[in-house]
Amino acid sequence: MSYPHPPPGPKHAPSSYSSGSSDPFNSTQQLPYSDNPHNPYGGAPNPGAGGAGVAPPGQAGQYTPYYDNDPEMDRRYEGGGMGRETWASESGWSQNDPDNKFGSSDFQHQSGYLPSRASTPTFTEGSRDGHRPREPYPAWTVEANIPLSKEEIEDVLIDLANKFGFQKDSSRNVYDFLMIQLDSRASRMSPNQALLTLHADYIGGEHANYRKWYFAAQLDLDDAIGAAQNPGLARVRSVARRGKGAKVGSASSKSLDSATNRWRTAMNNMSQYDRLRQVALYLLCWGEAAQVRFMPECLCFIFKCADDYYRSPECQNRVDAVPEGLYLRAVIKPLYKFLRDQGYEVVDGKFLRREKDHDQIIGYDDVNQLFWYPEGISRIVLNDKTRLVDIAPAQRFMKFDRIDWPRVFFKTYLEKRSFFHLLVNFNRIWIVHISMFWYYTAYNAPAIYAPRGSTRATAPMAWSMTALGGAVSTIIMIAATIAEFSYIPTNWNNTSHLTRRLISLLIVLAITGGPSVYIGIFDQNGQISLILGIVQFGCSALATAAFAILPSGRMFGDRVAGRSRKYLANQTFTASYPTLTKGSRAASCLLWILIFGCKLTESYFFLILSFRDPIRVMTGMKVQNCTDRYLGSNLCINQAAFTLAVMFVMDLTLFFLDTFLWYVIWNTIFSIARSFALGMSIWTPWKDIFARLPKRIYAKLLATEDMEVKYKPKVLVSQVWNAVIISMYREHLLSIEHVQKLLYHQVQSDQPGKRTLRAPAFFISQGDKGLKTEFFPKGSEAERRISFFAQSLTTAMPEPIPIDSMPTFTVLVPHYSEKILLSLREIIREEDQNTRVTLLEYLKQLHPIEWDNFVRDTKILAEESNMFNGGGNPFGSDEKADSKRADDIPFYTVGFKSAAPEYTLRTRIWASLRAQTLYRTVSGFMNYSKAIKLLYRVENPEVVQLFGGNTDQLERELERMARRKFKFVVSMQRYSKFNKEEHENAEFLLRAYPDLQIAYLDEEPARKDGQESRIFSALVDGHSEIMPNGRRRPKFRIELPGNPILGDGKSDNQNHAIVFYRGEYLQLIDANQDNYLEECLKIRNVLGEFEEFRISAQSPYAQNGHSEFNKFPVAILGAREYIFSENIGILGDIAAGKEQTFGTLAARSLSFIGGKLHYGHPDFLNAIYMNTRGGVSKAQKGLHLNEDIYAGMTAFGRGGRIKHSEYYQCGKGRDLGFGTILNFQTKIGTGMGEQMLSREYYYLGTQLPVDRFLTFYYGHPGFHINNILVMMSVQIFMLALVFLGTLNKQLPVCKYNSRGDILPGQSGCYNLQPVFKWIRRCIISIFLVFWIAFVPLFVQELTERGTGRAILRLVKHFLSLSPVFEVFSTQIYMHSILNNLTFGGARYIATGRGFATTRISFSILYSRFAGPSIYLGLRTLILLLYITMSVFIPLIIYFWITVVGLCVAPFLFNPHQFSFSDFIIDYREFLRWMSRGNSRTHANSWVGYCRLSRTRITGFKRKRLGLPSEKLSSDMPRAPWRSIIVGEIIGPLCIAIMFVICYLFVKSFPASNGVTQPGLLRIAIIALGPIVWNMALLLVLFLVSIFLGPILNTCGTNFGAVMAAIAHFGAVVGAIFAFELLWLLELWDVSHSVLGLIAVIAVQRCIFKILIAVLLTREMKGDESNRAWWTGVWTGRGMGASAMSQPAREFIVKTIEMGLFAADFLAAHVLLLFLAIPAIIPYFDRIHSMALYWLLPSKQIRPPIFSLKIKKQRRKTVFTYTLVFVAIQACLVALIVVPLLFQQVISVELGTPFGGAI
Repeated sequence: MSYPHPPPGPKHAPSSYSSGSSDPFNSTQQLPYSDNPHNPYGGAPNPGAGGAGVAPPGQAGQYTPYYDNDPEMDRRYEGGGMGRETWASESGWSQNDPDNKFGSSDFQHQSGYLPSRASTPTFTEGSRDGHRPREPYPAWTVEANIPLSKEEIEDVLIDLANKFGFQKDSSRNVYDFLMIQLDSRASRMSPNQALLTLHADYIGGEHANYRKWYFAAQLDLDDAIGAAQNPGLARVRSVARRGKGAKVGSASSKSLDSATNRWRTAMNNMSQYDRLRQVALYLLCWGEAAQVRFMPECLCFIFKCADDYYRSPECQNRVDAVPEGLYLRAVIKPLYKFLRDQGYEVVDGKFLRREKDHDQIIGYDDVNQLFWYPEGISRIVLNDKTRLVDIAPAQRFMKFDRIDWPRVFFKTYLEKRSFFHLLVNFNRIWIVHISMFWYYTAYNAPAIYAPRGSTRATAPMAWSMTALGGAVSTIIMIAATIAEFSYIPTNWNNTSHLTRRLISLLIVLAITGGPSVYIGIFDQNGQISLILGIVQFGCSALATAAFAILPSGRMFGDRVAGRSRKYLANQTFTASYPTLTKGSRAASCLLWILIFGCKLTESYFFLILSFRDPIRVMTGMKVQNCTDRYLGSNLCINQAAFTLAVMFVMDLTLFFLDTFLWYVIWNTIFSIARSFALGMSIWTPWKDIFARLPKRIYAKLLATEDMEVKYKPKVLVSQVWNAVIISMYREHLLSIEHVQKLLYHQVQSDQPGKRTLRAPAFFISQGDKGLKTEFFPKGSEAERRISFFAQSLTTAMPEPIPIDSMPTFTVLVPHYSEKILLSLREIIREEDQNTRVTLLEYLKQLHPIEWDNFVRDTKILAEESNMFNGGGNPFGSDEKADSKRADDIPFYTVGFKSAAPEYTLRTRIWASLRAQTLYRTVSGFMNYSKAIKLLYRVENPEVVQLFGGNTDQLERELERMARRKFKFVVSMQRYSKFNKEEHENAEFLLRAYPDLQIAYLDEEPARKDGQESRIFSALVDGHSEIMPNGRRRPKFRIELPGNPILGDGKSDNQNHAIVFYRGEYLQLIDANQDNYLEECLKIRNVLGEFEEFRISAQSPYAQNGHSEFNKFPVAILGAREYIFSENIGILGDIAAGKEQTFGTLAARSLSFIGGKLHYGHPDFLNAIYMNTRGGVSKAQKGLHLNEDIYAGMTAFGRGGRIKHSEYYQCGKGRDLGFGTILNFQTKIGTGMGEQMLSREYYYLGTQLPVDRFLTFYYGHPGFHINNILVMMSVQIFMLALVFLGTLNKQLPVCKYNSRGDILPGQSGCYNLQPVFKWIRRCIISIFLVFWIAFVPLFVQELTERGTGRAILRLVKHFLSLSPVFEVFSTQIYMHSILNNLTFGGARYIATGRGFATTRISFSILYSRFAGPSIYLGLRTLILLLYITMSVFIPLIIYFWITVVGLCVAPFLFNPHQFSFSDFIIDYREFLRWMSRGNSRTHANSWVGYCRLSRTRITGFKRKRLGLPSEKLSSDMPRAPWRSIIVGEIIGPLCIAIMFVICYLFVKSFPASNGVTQPGLLRIAIIALGPIVWNMALLLVLFLVSIFLGPILNTCGTNFGAVMAAIAHFGAVVGAIFAFELLWLLELWDVSHSVLGLIAVIAVQRCIFKILIAVLLTREMKGDESNRAWWTGVWTGRGMGASAMSQPAREFIVKTIEMGLFAADFLAAHVLLLFLAIPAIIPYFDRIHSMALYWLLPSKQIRPPIFSLKIKKQRRKTVFTYTLVFVAIQACLVALIVVPLLFQQVISVELGTPFGGAI
């Protein structure tokens, strides 16, 4: 589709076109093009990347003379715009276009189509006093002395669109985009300066990404060399391309400094027309770039080629317009297809995710990095193998459609799944901790290296062994360097420094480790050894300090600050960190000196010195008189040494944890000090913040500098204050009585005939203790908001500028399927039979005051409408009060009496504004519009006077201003696919807020089979015309190269809509946030934080002016969040508390010391800065799961500052249910696992200076690594205690008196007393580490809300058992990160945002949390049982609470878990879940859970795709072999070996009857016996099912289920029998039996894991093979050839499954026994609900009401299954209790079982 009127070309010699050329860009001849006969050869140098001036052929270089084609702008189009098209607004309707030659997209106008008034209205208002018609861009008018008129700018865009084939709608969109940018800037500076600074920001300024890229990729050399036709320079070109910084001419002329000076001169000499053309071309390229927008340097390259082409004669001589959409097809689509095909393949016309992990996918970052280096750009080849760089710059663009992209790109960083990323990225953390631990411990453990028979070492040995800490740090560095080799492709230009580093490190290792070899082996006493030892220690200390402080990227070849041109790209794009102010840098260094000072002191005295004595007593300890039947005494003699090794690991773990402890403490202190400094604390000595509030509103929120004095401040402030109070009244936060007390009132003044304003008593009463008026309900939302508003105005804020001058900004909300508006059905009906309360009832309990206000309001409304419709007098007194009250019941229950839509809608809105809905978000952020109108009216009284009494026109004028300054875009990805209800809700939003804009994806089905459908990015708003099909006509409809959703969704959704943002700043909001009018009033102060209000009047390119633009720009501004779901029960409050501490407390200190990144939510972004650097988030599937933090890391690494504003906050909803909170934490955890693999962490970890590195580490990944270490410390400690328990139980331990003297008569005893002291220290340490989590929240609450509120909140948390939740969530974090680093499979988990009032069944909770936590908890519980019996100290009780918490937390936080009838019905559901799915398919069964949990190891057979419901697991690739070997084979094997060693040690002493028992054989029999029994049983059942199955299946459907039940019952019996046999063999010794059980479980777990990992092939998608096994019917199940091999595989699977079934059955019954005890206590459910919901019993949720029939059924079920439950539990308990009671009798009868053979 070409343009109807292309602008006329040059008036001479039209160029001829080759018809045969495949390339529509390609013309056959080049002609010199000069329109200006007076000055054909101007002498100004040609600007860096453009200028409309075109050089004659052969001279088209970067620095060739400049040819200005047309100095007279007016001559551009003769006849004043002949044949010119226009679009005056983004609506597609144009004043100058009566015939609609330039229609809105592909739609023609229909009759009655009114022009859109969105964004840039073009209507002419009736003017008064000659008031001129309103301009769409008021600051860009002829009177303002603009450099180019709107029409000329339009011509530029039309010309570019015709030359390059940009889409018409995209060009219209860019025109509006560019005009609003110019208008926004020109409203606060001169239009000339506006255009200049815009060009500087996009193209040529100090901080423009294009300019940075231009020099980093060394294109200045490429362009300076000149045309390719010059043979003398060809050699130099190749040198430049090798990146050696070729020296052409004199060295100085080619140095970087002179190049930048020449660049600046060229930019300075450019005409404004050319500047605008460059910006327009860049925006047009960007506007259609789709996924290429994620690759900013690739976009720069495209722009550079386009700009070079535009300046060529070939382009200028072109007459015909090229086809529309050519740019998309020829340039963008090939790149898009390459990116898409990396991750997806087409199967049967559908896109299927490839089974590749990140290290095999060439992602956005890999593609983008190719353009960083000249070597990369020189790899770009065409289909005919020509290199693109060998073609003249002006002709490169035309060759884009012939580039062979798949041959060009390769991986530039390998995101392999491996824990070595932690070693590479955070090597300094490991060095500091492990080396310091070595120094401390080696010095305090002389017994280990002392001469034989002594516990004291010689001086040289002491020096030398301690000095090995340096060797340890060097080994860590070497390991990190070797690991780094595996992440960086060796064929790239950056591995030379790694080789250099490796060689240097080996030399350092020889220096720090060599002397120890000499001293240890040859001479432990000599003087030379002593000197050598001391020197070695000095070198080691230096080496450790250097490795701990210097980033590895700056060692032995500086990639960060090196002067070599080779490193320029790396510095520009990954290490241009913004410098901190001196104060911030000092604070940063001081913070870390304090943290490490305290840590190293405390760790030495508390951890290391308490470990000194255990080392001394255990080093030489050899166990006597022990022997094993098979292994002799080799193992058991060294039990003390094994124990000591585990204790060393434990101490090292605690050494790591200490640091985080001190970080939390000092960071909290810093943050609180900062809040005092800012004035943001309730304790700050500011008297009467309310009394001063009016003055502060006047001083800080109103731009009153330029106002006339005649308006009293009181009058202005009263308008603002009254608006805030009335907005709260409208939201039903305040009743009418409260409002009357809070408003300014007009009253009679002393002077007759005059009225005056009376301030509300509220401002006075705060200081006057005598006044006890209640202004708002205590503890209400209104109180919180007014208090924060008053508090926040005490802080320092940037000055506001007049509304007219403020910059335009956009709020962008991505929306997928979040609730838009709650339906009546959702509000007043229960969700399902497990829900006890309707949503409305629950909300009424949470917001009683607001519901009362709402009902009063509704009644008044109803009465008014009743009178209006001819009803009686509502104030009639004859009506009886009682019947009136009865009449009001409907209002108080559902909020309406008449079911008319206008009443039901009010209730729906009331509820939606208190749930987490999009309506709440939109209505909250539309307050910006109200705030702008209010401030404009208050600050410009003359505007009000101008319109006199014409309120309509005044309102329109205010709306015009609000629309000009603020835009709101919701990116509703699914809008075109909405169902009827969603569509109605979206339509309601558009009607309520016509200025709301919705961007969505519009799909046009493929025209022919086999073709792909076309996808468009479209935009509608409330002014868009409604078409006959009920949909709205889009204002813009821009075609995309393909489906834009290639990643996890959110970032792609933001990216497709980003072209529709307007203005200079973006606020990124999620669809569960809220905002308030009083916060929106601060918008000018907030935007002032970007430091762009007062811009220098100098040109950014002038010789002396550019230095004023050198400051690092502010890229991101963070804001506080108030979690409005706090106080909604314990879980909501925990989630809120986490956000409070991280989002406020931590962010405050992090931003001050330069460590804050971007976490999405209410952050403001510098839109130009972010969009020229890859957009507002990253989008590679899986890798960029936490998409927004990458934008922060990108901005930070490229020189953008990130600030945090304390005085502004938005509301935010958080997850409220146990499952959804943990889903959210799993998403954060897996996302963090992905971040660890990412190149951003690699750059930050290896390049940041030490203080900023530590801030980054402990603020982000350190928190998660700390969680891993906390849970690991519990496991290692348990292991250490089991080893110690075996020693304590089997050996005689020395006893001492109170003075510490050994008691007599203890020959041959072992001294373990120091070890018990060490155990106590460890428990205290672990205890502190868990509890430190509560300190920040308490302190934050203390400073912001006072002591009482802080203590109350903490007490509520503890009484509601929140510590148990903390332990559990720590485990979930650890599990999700480790799982992700091992197996991958990170995916976006849509977290539920509803209220958690539904009881979840036991089977669902068990299947969800068994893997992450319950299994671990139960295994640890058995360990604890043994520890309690063998080394009991009272402090161990703490671990019982912790570990039981791991097992029962999911049930503890489940609503109504302890209601007895529900508990029993749950039990029935659990038994069904365990047994179903064997004869018929069932979506929710134990077999399905079992299969799903092993697929991460086996993977799926991909060729047969199953049901769409199994999408969850379909995109999870099979784990790599390395991970499986480490995680699934070596790990479990080591654990099994350790526990077997413990068991063998206990068995190496004679039993009570004097017989030495064969421990190994016993373990083998007990562990393998059940497995062999299961195999035999399975074989028998298999034969039965094969022969009888086909016959019996015809009789009924339950044959398979019966077979499975027999097998499973057999498995449970086998497991129980094995345990009873073990107990018998142990002669009823409980502790030995428990230890045997521990070893057996470890061995069986190891066997099962090895079987799954080694023998199982990929899993079938369906459950066909499972049903085939039990029913015996293998044919007709669609297995094809594998039906023959499948039974063998299924046999292994069933062997594993039977073992697991028995384990799950018994484990679940243990849990159910725990849970049954509280369930039978009367009223326990009430107490539990109180703790969970924080609602008093009177306000609690009623029990559900059932019909008589259902009641009867339930009673019957409860009775039956209570009997079943009691019977099974009784059997299981009897198996333990009976032998204990009768052990004497049984022992006497049996004697030694089996004659002691096993």
